[in-house]
Amino acid sequence: MTDDARTAALRAQVRSLMPQARIDLAELVSYQSVADPRQFPPEECHRAAQWVADAFAEVGLTDVGLHETPDGSKAVVARHLAPAGAPTVMLYCHYDVQPPLGDDAWHTPVWQLTERNGRWYGRGAADCKGNIVTHLTALRALRETLGGSDYPVGITLVAEGSEEQGTGGLEAFVPGNADLLRADALVIADCGNFAVGVPTFTQTLRGNVNVLVTVETLSGPMHSGMFGGPAPDALAALIHVLATLRDERGNTTIAGLPGDQRWDGAQYPPEQFRADAGVLDGVDLLGDGTVSDMLWARPALTVLGIDVPPVVGSSAAVQPRSRARLNLRIPPGLDPDTALKALTAHLESNTPWHAKVTVETEGVGSPFRSGTSGPARRAMEAAFQAAYGRAATTQGQGGSIPLCNVFAETYPDAEIMLIGVEEPGCLIHAPNESVDPTEIEHLALTEALFLASYGG
Repeated sequence: MTDDARTAALRAQVRSLMPQARIDLAELVSYQSVADPRQFPPEECHRAAQWVADAFAEVGLTDVGLHETPDGSKAVVARHLAPAGAPTVMLYCHYDVQPPLGDDAWHTPVWQLTERNGRWYGRGAADCKGNIVTHLTALRALRETLGGSDYPVGITLVAEGSEEQGTGGLEAFVPGNADLLRADALVIADCGNFAVGVPTFTQTLRGNVNVLVTVETLSGPMHSGMFGGPAPDALAALIHVLATLRDERGNTTIAGLPGDQRWDGAQYPPEQFRADAGVLDGVDLLGDGTVSDMLWARPALTVLGIDVPPVVGSSAAVQPRSRARLNLRIPPGLDPDTALKALTAHLESNTPWHAKVTVETEGVGSPFRSGTSGPARRAMEAAFQAAYGRAATTQGQGGSIPLCNVFAETYPDAEIMLIGVEEPGCLIHAPNESVDPTEIEHLALTEALFLASYGG
């Protein structure tokens, strides 16, 4: 079969499978698989895991198992052994999801896949159950096109169950089970295209440093009329030190961290970013670099929360103590421990009035950069071109996937590629999450073409 004939056959096969893809996604979305027993019954995650195991067994994968990881979650592993001389591909995804963040904020039922304006809505529709269905549709299409014969490559399906909680179950499982999961190419389907219809490799992931900073000045709250003025206000001190973390243009300004790096991949148009981020009319974007520079190439400090008296119920008192939770995102090339030291030193040196300041480390994660060459990358680039009719671009991602670093350390010779259906319009982690079904269709075709060609 020629390349053109194979592409046409797989395209037709994937298109014919889209009604089944919707049925699959509806079933998956119905499982309330939030990996937090304080919020949802653990049985929901168990049901989702079993559905994934059964679905991939039906498309010819064997050695199917639900493996318990150190955090108690179950990782689904299913395999098809490689034909002699052929490489093995890992297909990664996760079946757990974020909590809904309030049913009343949704325009459609949270756990019921609903079509609206051409998109499919429901928690997990994109992140990451849409990617599970993409893997499944690609394997179905390839198997049907091959007439039910063996796949041309080895396949290892890995679906974890606690990615959204960040408890590191699979990260701890991988090193001790390296042979079970070993592959030549790893397709990490937990990212997305730059925009619908724009095939994209996510080239970099930012690392993160989370800290709690506490400022203390008094033994207790004091009447602002009797003591306000000379009495050191802990809340005012905290506001002062937080203000030093950005300059007047909004650039992150932490002593010891670079702030002028440039992004050399896809450029994020400012107006598109304003729309995607919901920036209010007349409000400036931050920083003196491009949107892509600020998102993917430079450190970015965000104040996640502050402990202060609420407006309603507050009293006329000078505050003795205040606390903030900070998140510092760091691009590849920056070591998280170095960034933590720089942030801690900055907070301590910029706290005014000799106020007592304490910086507690909540957690750190390393940034990641994938490779840009190799036989798997070339095969995926060609598959993107054939499926979408245009060359792939590259982008960074602000979020962190610590598992990628574990994979890179465990399989140093493997090619790692980050792709997926989670384009900006999906609103992952937010109310009204959705997926564009054309992304599932085009990405499933891409993956099927990749598996066919990478196998020679």
